[in-house]
Amino acid sequence: MAEQSYANHGRLVPGFHFVLAALILLTLIGSLVNLWLSINNHNRLYNAALIVVLTVIAVFLFIYCRTFPLKAQDRAIRAEENLRHFAITGKLLDPRLTVRQIVGLRFASDQEFPALAQKAADEGLSEDAIKRAVKNWRADTYRA
Repeated sequence: MAEQSYANHGRLVPGFHFVLAALILLTLIGSLVNLWLSINNHNRLYNAALIVVLTVIAVFLFIYCRTFPLKAQDRAIRAEENLRHFAITGKLLDPRLTVRQIVGLRFASDQEFPALAQKAADEGLSEDAIKRAVKNWRADTYRA
């Protein structure tokens, strides 16, 4: 595995992000077409509407099964980076830092972490700007 950097730190799971997403999208389109074709046929309308509802449920499941674990990971990262900052400086992270900024700071080495955290709080740097400012990348291979 190549060393992690800004250029390659993003992670896509092909089976989830491409195959499953495409299948759900195609199913949604097909179910909507089926519903449209069934509008004048009352015998098929209920089944077609039920298929649309189930497909919409699948869309919500697809979205939430990704966002809920990421939210939990963001909370864990916030706690880890707060502890890391305290261990390095003896102070907690600046409360002005957002969770997104802290998530970006996790890639900074211990040497540049306190200064970059202060700069991020003072200047309101975005998560992407923080990642771009990291000189010595600290890999995070556990992110889902």
